Order: sequence, then structure tokens, then C-alpha cells
Amino acid sequence: WWHTLGSATLTAFLVQLITGVILAMYYKPSPAEAHASVQHITDDVWGGWLLRGMHRWGASVFIILMFMHMGRVFLFGAYKYPRELNWIVGVFLLILGMFEGFTGYLLPFDQTAYWATVVGINITANGPFVGTIMAQILQGGPAIGGDTLSRFYSLHMLVAPGLIFALIGLHLFLVVRLGVTSPPWSKEAAGADYAEEEPEPP
Repeated sequence: WWHTLGSATLTAFLVQLITGVILAMYYKPSPAEAHASVQHITDDVWGGWLLRGMHRWGASVFIILMFMHMGRVFLFGAYKYPRELNWIVGVFLLILGMFEGFTGYLLPFDQTAYWATVVGINITANGPFVGTIMAQILQGGPAIGGDTLSRFYSLHMLVAPGLIFALIGLHLFLVVRLGVTSPPWSKEAAGADYAEEEPEPP
């Protein structure tokens, strides 16, 4: 059952993808219409309240499952040779997943979303070296407004999901190529399948 956490995380991402595509059909990414369109989805669209709820709370489930999956990988020692690259890919997937949550938080464009984004951009601006530049790119102007919302929507709907898709493909390829790691209580050590595959003498 420990090994089902990866599949559960993938399932949660697919739920986010499907619900996000349907929500995008009704959402209007402009400061004047964003909040009203979210209210329209919730109150007027058939099943919209359920769809939005699945997307909103599913985002938290997605992040929690990623942390649980990476915790299992760490406790099982599955980040060791020959699976170091897959661990790094997983770390990038976690970062992108949290970035999805950050960019999606602004989209309802209410007071909570606005001030949470202000805090997030200010934290980014205080980062070393490129923090200020990244904050300016995210904000898109002197204050959070229409340009910020458009950029966050683009990042949330196009850029981050595309990168996540690519990394999931690489992640699954490496899982199939390298196999899964035995639990710590198993007699077979991690990477034993590679240790046994020695070339036969001529």
C-alpha cells in the first residue's frame, strides 16, 4: 500500500487537470469579472459548486499526497543509487505543485486572494540575487492588477501544468526503467537488482 502513494498523487493531479479545464470554460481572467465569474460558477452553473470544491480542496490533497509520497521515498531509501535523478525530478514536481497553488490562489480575485498574493510577491522580492526581478515579472506592474491576474492565469493554466506533465513523463519512465525500492524490512536491499546484473565472462 505504501507504493500506491505515487499513483494517488498522479490521480489527484489528473482530477485537478480535468476540473481546471472545465472551470476555465466559465472563468474570466480580468479584475472586473474574475470574482463575479467565480460566483457564477459556484451559484449558477450546474454542478459548479462541486466542480470548484473538487478543484479547490483537491489542490490541498495533491500537495499532501506529494509530501506523503516523498516521505515514503525518503524513509524507504529510494532516493539512493541508482534512483538519484528520480528523486531530483520529484523535488522539482513538488516545487511546481506548490507554485500551482500559489498562482491559483489569486484567481478568485477577492480580498483574501489579493492580500495573500501581496505577501507572496513580497517574500519573493526578498529572495537572493533574482528575487526582485522575479517579483517584478510576477506582479507585471507597480501594483497587483490586471497584468498580474493575466500572468498568474497563464502560469497556472499553461506553463506550470506543461512542465508538470513533462516531469511526470520523465518520472514514470525512470520508475519503469529502474523499478521500485524494497521496504527497509525486506531482506532485499535497495538496488540489489542492479548489483546482481553483472556481465557474464566471455
